[in-house]
Amino acid sequence: MFRRELIATIAPGLRERRFGIEIELTCKLARLRNARFYERPHQLCGPQLRRRKKIGWRDGLWALWCIVRY
Repeated sequence: MFRRELIATIAPGLRERRFGIEIELTCKLARLRNARFYERPHQLCGPQLRRRKKIGWRDGLWALWCIVRY
């Protein structure tokens, strides 16, 4: 979850369209002085657990590239 004001400040400059969007959002929000991060627990159960997508090694490489880029 994000506050609308924070997303509005970085939304025009977002470039990623797929897997790297989480990394791009995190990096750009971390640069803002008034952004705070909280870890929230999340538990999958029942049908959600079966529908979970698997990520592959290509996704891992793309994530590393996005971390270096942003």
